[in-house]
Amino acid sequence: MLQLHGTELLVFVLVSLVYLAATILAVWQLLSQSRKPHRFILPLVALGATLETVLLVCRAVAIGAVPLTGLFESMIVLTIAFALLYLFLTAAIEQVWFSSIMVCAIFALFALAGIVAEPAAQPQRIAATPWAIVHGIAMVLGGASIVLAAAASGLYLWVGYNLKQKRLTQVLGKMPNIERLERTVRQALLSALVFITVGIVGGIGLIYMQRTSIIGWLTDPKVLCILGTWLLLAAVQVLHKLLLLKGRTQAYITLAAFALVLFAILGVAILGATRHKFKVQTPQATATPDSGRLSAID
Repeated sequence: MLQLHGTELLVFVLVSLVYLAATILAVWQLLSQSRKPHRFILPLVALGATLETVLLVCRAVAIGAVPLTGLFESMIVLTIAFALLYLFLTAAIEQVWFSSIMVCAIFALFALAGIVAEPAAQPQRIAATPWAIVHGIAMVLGGASIVLAAAASGLYLWVGYNLKQKRLTQVLGKMPNIERLERTVRQALLSALVFITVGIVGGIGLIYMQRTSIIGWLTDPKVLCILGTWLLLAAVQVLHKLLLLKGRTQAYITLAAFALVLFAILGVAILGATRHKFKVQTPQATATPDSGRLSAID
């Protein structure tokens, strides 16, 4: 629970205020259907992502290695990836709904990161291996894709509900058409499936390097949640190919996958029910010669 001190705490508070301001503007933009707040939202998100990078640099200086060993760092990287995705796509998607849901999702992710915030820790030697790096990066990108799919799914269900209630004035000209939302969800889920598949392969490589039993890993709640998410994502693709998947069903499956990922990221960590760690807790985070110069995302 927000166990940060000194410079890290100051930067965290600054990022929180920046993203909060961007979120308030995003909600105002959505309610008023005006593009005027957009000119302020973009620089605020860019500033927030920059400050998050500064936070990671502070941790790198503290431990003398790339600070991607813990859940907090993973959440920060996930938030930065989502912010960069927003900054990259906002020029192509100019509707206010896109900007609003993306900014709200960024703020929500950063707020969740505060729940698991803790001091930087030493990386294990295995965290410097290519398998660990591939595993961590792929899982972060997969998580970002699922967050995007979940946000679009929630909007899809909301638009569908208003259409069913014949509230056309709340939808027409203000929200994307339902076919576009369905396509956005499907593309985001496909990206998530690809990234998580790569992440699972990287995890198998780690198991092989450590010469540990795969049965032991399969009993880890975090691993089980990720495998369950992968099965849901694969099922979506198969059902879509067979023309058996309706948009509403796809949206509900997406939200279920998001819930699994959220529990895998936060739930098992808060409960302390996972052995899936790449860090070594020490009283003071200082670099050691054999700690490795690069670590992977937990």
